Amino acid sequence: MTDVADSDRTVTSPPPRRLAGEIWGGFAAMLVALPSSIAYGVAVYALIGPEYTGHGVRTGIVGAIVLGFVAAAIGGASRLISAPCAPAGAVLASLATGLLAATDGPVPAERILVLLALVAVLSGALQLIYGLVGGGRLIKYIPYPVVSGYLSGVGVLIFLSQVPKFLGLPGKHLAAPHLWSWPAMVVGAVTITGVLLAPRLTRAVPATILGLAAGILAYFGVALVRPELLTVANNPLVIGPIGGADGGLLAALTATWPALAGLHFADLKALAIPALTLSVLLSVDTLKTCVVVDSLTRSRHDSNRTLIGQGTGNLISACLGGMPGAGTMGATLVSVESGGRTRLSGMLEGGFVLLAALVLGNWIAWVPVAALAGILIVVAVRMFDWHSFQLLRQKSTVLDFAVIATVIIVAVAVNLIAAAGAGVGLAMLLFIREQIRGSVIRRKTTRSRMSSTQHRPPAEQALLEQHGAMITVCELQGSLFFGTTDQLRTELTPDLSQCRWLILDLRRVSAMDYTAAHLFAEFETDLAERGGGLLFSRLPVRRDLREYFAQVGALRHGSGGRKFETLDDALQWAEDRLLDDLRPAGTGDESPLEMAGFDLCREFATDQTLAALESCAVARSYAAGQAIFKAGDTSDELLLIRCGVVRIVLPLGGTYHNLASFGRGDFFGEIAFLDRGQRSANAIATTAVDIFAISRARFDEMSHAQPVIGVKVFARLARSLSLRLRRTDAELRTFYDA
Repeated sequence: MTDVADSDRTVTSPPPRRLAGEIWGGFAAMLVALPSSIAYGVAVYALIGPEYTGHGVRTGIVGAIVLGFVAAAIGGASRLISAPCAPAGAVLASLATGLLAATDGPVPAERILVLLALVAVLSGALQLIYGLVGGGRLIKYIPYPVVSGYLSGVGVLIFLSQVPKFLGLPGKHLAAPHLWSWPAMVVGAVTITGVLLAPRLTRAVPATILGLAAGILAYFGVALVRPELLTVANNPLVIGPIGGADGGLLAALTATWPALAGLHFADLKALAIPALTLSVLLSVDTLKTCVVVDSLTRSRHDSNRTLIGQGTGNLISACLGGMPGAGTMGATLVSVESGGRTRLSGMLEGGFVLLAALVLGNWIAWVPVAALAGILIVVAVRMFDWHSFQLLRQKSTVLDFAVIATVIIVAVAVNLIAAAGAGVGLAMLLFIREQIRGSVIRRKTTRSRMSSTQHRPPAEQALLEQHGAMITVCELQGSLFFGTTDQLRTELTPDLSQCRWLILDLRRVSAMDYTAAHLFAEFETDLAERGGGLLFSRLPVRRDLREYFAQVGALRHGSGGRKFETLDDALQWAEDRLLDDLRPAGTGDESPLEMAGFDLCREFATDQTLAALESCAVARSYAAGQAIFKAGDTSDELLLIRCGVVRIVLPLGGTYHNLASFGRGDFFGEIAFLDRGQRSANAIATTAVDIFAISRARFDEMSHAQPVIGVKVFARLARSLSLRLRRTDAELRTFYDA
């Protein structure tokens, strides 16, 4: 399949075979879009009065013409066919019904026409803004239960509004069967049957066209028994002349602007919510169609450009007296199946609608109202999300069904505008529910099960193992906001009662609010009373979150909270503070070690080999922060730490990972000493450091003279390496468990 870019190129000079496919695609789309557009227009404006049925026909036709051409020409989905749709009909019909039943008296019909046009203008402008500011990606994230409830509510409203037309009633007197018109019922039933059975007979002609044709034939068949049905004037069962008393089809192109000129700011304010509701519904309906078409044709649409095209099309359509619409599923799929592959098919669809309106304008007057009602009843039933009832089978999805049902009930009992408000509120509740359903604590442990990479003497290691519960490490995830802070408080309360230092790892935190910052302040206060504090590690990479942490005071000077670039940094700092409190008085000697004090050189003095090993060593000193060596350096030296702390760091682009930290009596650099290759990491002096450096070249000379030195050193190196590998295994297991 061609992608969007390829489709755009084929518009200018398509090959003959492709051009034929575009023509047939546009023609087939017109056959679907035209009767539906007329039906939606009639469904809205016939509510104002029978005399406005022709006006509804005009708005539907103009909307199909303008939307089909403009949205296809500049939109971001090359195969999309746009036309008046069910959500537009339902929202405008709901608004018209509300204006007719206003508490301070019904609004005059002429003013209702103007207000409906204004809603369409505002809706198109909002869609255009959505596309310009990049809202195409955001609208797709509206929870599906809310969207399902909207569309099902629209289906119910359309169904209820078309039942009187199906029964041939002038109003909604459904409880008076004696007023029902059997000719209308016959026409409507035949139309519905034709739409449902048409796909089984042929797929070459759209089902709506065959259904409408069956309804028209049924009407004239009934007219053989009721000759009075063969007149157009004052016949409530047919559309009637589309010009009416205010001109023909082109009258709609000049009637909107003068009427809009008399509006005031109060009108804009009152219609803001209906326009917002309509814009969101049309946008969701369009993007949903685009997603389906993408999956069928293996193409990709540009969401923002699509909304720009839809908004521009609806804006121009409204200004020319047309009805708003969206990318429609039926017309689009028919176009694709008929050979439409580029935006040319959509533009041709608009042209074919105009041609049909000009050529068949007089014949449109004979279209039965009940036939259009039958088509819309089928649309309404198909719009309803019948699969939503399956959500009642599992307890975990009952709430999702409740959301759908609530939106539908509000739409039917009040109106779609109120349903929009309910949907937004329920969307917020759904978001909060999803956030609090899973724990914000990804992992929680104590220092007894997770230690830093600092290599410590056995005595210090034993102290930390014994009192490891005084350091708690908690890795957080997701959103820290008012909906999850109580959960966080509850889960950490038992640990806060016994730990001294609480480390919060924030690498996986995506959002935070002031409630979470206030909770952190409470943690800090509780810990400070026991001589400890709150430590933050790996603050989120996003700059806005880092700035927010500072702005809300979580890291303000004097607040007590400390931040560290890595979790290992925070662990080392907490371990050092804990050891400072736990060490017996008089311990912690930091005087430089001599060669005999290293475990690596144990028992060398007994066989008179220590002096020989000392002759291989060179003493060096480094200031805090100074690099002892860097990754990529070539060296063959084994380095023994006489005093101070050295950190081995693996550089990772703009950040780093602590591999290990070594202190007094430890050694490092053994890999290069063994293979005489390049250094694989950086060695940084954390504090002032004194070391002994043993060159492999000098060591080999000495071991040739006294082989026992090589045996002892390599045996101790092998043992130390095995212990370090075991520790690395434990660290990897910790990461895997996380």
